[in-house]
Amino acid sequence: MVKTLRHRIEVHIRWLERELRSADGDISDVIEMSPVWRAKEALFKSVPGVGDVLARTLIAEVPELGSLNRREIAALVGVAPMNRDSGKMRGKQMIWGGRREVRRVLYMAALTASTYNADMSLFHQRLIADGKPWKVAITAVMRKLLIVLNTVAERGTPWEHRIA
Repeated sequence: MVKTLRHRIEVHIRWLERELRSADGDISDVIEMSPVWRAKEALFKSVPGVGDVLARTLIAEVPELGSLNRREIAALVGVAPMNRDSGKMRGKQMIWGGRREVRRVLYMAALTASTYNADMSLFHQRLIADGKPWKVAITAVMRKLLIVLNTVAERGTPWEHRIA
């Protein structure tokens, strides 16, 4: 009974993996057919820490990228700190609202960027050294990464490493 169940689960997992590869191929084909999307993907992937998943998520879910200022794009995606105040009560600032799916993908990209992107890594380390909690620091990296991608889209030029 257990062997049969295990075998059925393994067969199903292999089927899901084939379907995922097929869907990824379809997405690649659609992006390849559009010169605009192909150019945007290349621009986004020029930023260290940005891969296929984030680039394609931004193309699909945030067409406004490059046409809004940094505050507007951060609020749109939901990575801008919002006050939680009411009357005389002053709460902590939090991120909320916006486009949740983009924020989830951006979080994973921020983890990668804080390791492999020298600028984001230094920014993250500086925030931690200043006493910011880890989650606050990675959220700041998410916002900074989004702003960098917004600037890259706005200017239409690939990302360049800044010399500090």
